[in-house]
Amino acid sequence: MSHTAHIPSHRKPRRSASKLAVRAGVAGGVLSTLAMAGTASASPAAEPVTETTLEMPVLNMDLGSEVSSAVVKAADNTRAAALVGELTAQEETARTGAAAEAKLAKADAQAKADAEKKASDEAKRQADADRANRSSSRTQLASASASGSSSGSGSSAGSGSSDDSGVTAPATGSASAVINFARNQVGKAYVLGGTGPSSYDCSGLVQAAYRQAGISLPRMSQDQSSEGTSVSLSNLKPGDILYWGSRGNAYHVALYVGGGKFVGAQNSGTGIVERSLSYDPPTGAVRVL
Repeated sequence: MSHTAHIPSHRKPRRSASKLAVRAGVAGGVLSTLAMAGTASASPAAEPVTETTLEMPVLNMDLGSEVSSAVVKAADNTRAAALVGELTAQEETARTGAAAEAKLAKADAQAKADAEKKASDEAKRQADADRANRSSSRTQLASASASGSSSGSGSSAGSGSSDDSGVTAPATGSASAVINFARNQVGKAYVLGGTGPSSYDCSGLVQAAYRQAGISLPRMSQDQSSEGTSVSLSNLKPGDILYWGSRGNAYHVALYVGGGKFVGAQNSGTGIVERSLSYDPPTGAVRVL
């Protein structure tokens, strides 16, 4: 036996390892807490940070397909609306243009109609004035014309080509050339001062017709009525020159073409015509051929 065996041992009994581990963990936690507290007391106080978490919507495949379809449909509707608007604008422009053209065409047509009516009225007025002037001149110069016609009838007795039935013999020779030319001008225009070939006045036509027979006549009606010899209106033959007014002072002339008719450049309204002597009875006549 040892000499110390009777002395009680002062050694504390051993604790189990698990208890020591728990105590060590507790102690470590306390020390860690104290350390953090010290650090926190040594540092300025910081404002607490609040973290916000946004939750993003999760699209499933069906919802995504619907959204895509809606976008496509909206785009199609927008394009369709734009197309309709463009077509509407084009139609409006076309209607406006057509209306303007129709209005302009109507104005042009009205202006032409007014101009034609004015020309027609002027031609009628001129024809009426010419007829009135001739009637007035025949009345004023009746005595002088009758005197001239009587003396002419005496000098040309027996030279007529009309029989008692009033039938006129056909034109021959130079007279035929004069008459044929005059009749070929019927329908052409009357133009004051015109001498052919597209238009004539009264004395211009007579002068051109006699040129076909190789006869040169003066240009003016007054001078032409002084040519040749006077003949009675009841003893005319084709080619005679008819005049209105008095011999040597006539204001209008024409050509007798036989059959009780004459060809003359009357006025701007009628042009060159063939008419019966009763249409505008002449004052007298002279024979050149």
